[in-house]
Amino acid sequence: MSTPGSLAEWNPGLDGPTTLRAAYDEMPGDDASVIPWRVKLLENPASPVALPGAVDLFGHDCIHIVLGRGTLPQDEAFVVGATMGASGELAGWQQQLFKMWARRTYRGAFRLSRTDLQVFDLAVEFARGGRVKPLHRVAWRDLLDQPLDEIRTSLGIDTARLIAVYEAERALWPLSSAAQRLPRSSAAVTAPGPDASPWTQ
Repeated sequence: MSTPGSLAEWNPGLDGPTTLRAAYDEMPGDDASVIPWRVKLLENPASPVALPGAVDLFGHDCIHIVLGRGTLPQDEAFVVGATMGASGELAGWQQQLFKMWARRTYRGAFRLSRTDLQVFDLAVEFARGGRVKPLHRVAWRDLLDQPLDEIRTSLGIDTARLIAVYEAERALWPLSSAAQRLPRSSAAVTAPGPDASPWTQ
């Protein structure tokens, strides 16, 4: 979802505040009431038809932070894809159902474009290939005072692999506002060739 004002401009990156609490305190807030029922139907764990990886708003925000993503639609697609992919329970038909639902029924700033859904697929494969632990089951409030790098390590989020995926995303969509502000490697990174798959290395 894209949110007006400062939340749309917010971008935590991977080199921000040391602890999860410090990063969360810097995140502009929106009440859960602004989220439409169409989004809650598949993404809220309280829904009877929620898809694997459904997580509450606080957990969702924390996942944005550990992945270093803002709140533009492309960022949202990556966060949701990584969360579903890390669940270990996402079936192919559920992945396709989400994409159809987000493309055809989400409204306004919540609707995901074809590009966003391709990013969603990248994120699913990143989480699956890297054996990221189920992010929707994390007790995020217990981690608030832990350093973000330690949290990523404990969850199986390899920062180097994550940045490699972001480099691939930026190469595929260089004009995207979300892709342009993705974290970069401190070392020179060679753009992957057509057969490269950095999210499964």
